[in-house]
Amino acid sequence: MSKEAFDEMSVLSAIYCEKGEFELLEESPERGIVYRIHTLTERDNEKTPLGLIFHISPNYPHTPPDISISSCHLSRKECHDLRQQLLDTARSLPPEPMIHGLMLWLQENFSDLIKTSSCHSAEVRAETTEGTWTALLHLDHMRSKAKYIKLIEKWASELCLTGRLFTGKPILILLQGTKENIKEYTHRQKTVKVDVDSSGKRCKEKMMSVLCEIPQLEETRMLSTFEVKDVLSLDDLKSEFDLVGLTELYDQFVPSLI
Repeated sequence: MSKEAFDEMSVLSAIYCEKGEFELLEESPERGIVYRIHTLTERDNEKTPLGLIFHISPNYPHTPPDISISSCHLSRKECHDLRQQLLDTARSLPPEPMIHGLMLWLQENFSDLIKTSSCHSAEVRAETTEGTWTALLHLDHMRSKAKYIKLIEKWASELCLTGRLFTGKPILILLQGTKENIKEYTHRQKTVKVDVDSSGKRCKEKMMSVLCEIPQLEETRMLSTFEVKDVLSLDDLKSEFDLVGLTELYDQFVPSLI
């Protein structure tokens, strides 16, 4: 990683210094740096919370960052549109540290950016609730963790699925999307060589279990992105389920796995 990337990260952690505002998620020579920034943006005198994840590659700033955006106050389409506008802006900038500039640009243009898709927001919210299912999968282990995670993220993106991959103990995959696409995901998980065995040879997933597949509940918050979370404790894991209104799902299925 370049010194510029680390210096910028240090500045950002100082700017977003309140509890929970800045979180370093990953740091490795191969994948680079991944961190999350929580911020509030203003629209029509209302504060909208946003969570932005920046993946800073080892070639940054010559390669723009990858970005994901989530918010419980916005639809999936609105988050997608914001992300695309932010990525387009990042690609147009010169090859120099740009994250703080992107955050300022987002704050200044947030209201106008949301208006471009607001005429469809009610329709989008209806589509994401109606016909949407939630699935919870359990994996016994990950030997080739980095490659396995990358494949899971790829499939979730291809199938327009949102959710969470919890890589602690237990390893859980929470998926939201159409029933058909969730079925396709579980089919791939069982039939494609996703990991390696004890001898290092590629192998299929033989110890995955589908804990549940249920229609989306009205009181459950629809997740707008698919995120990987390395949960360190069971309390943290339960909190993640609580945040999206799936406490009952946690209570019903997770304790028996511990």
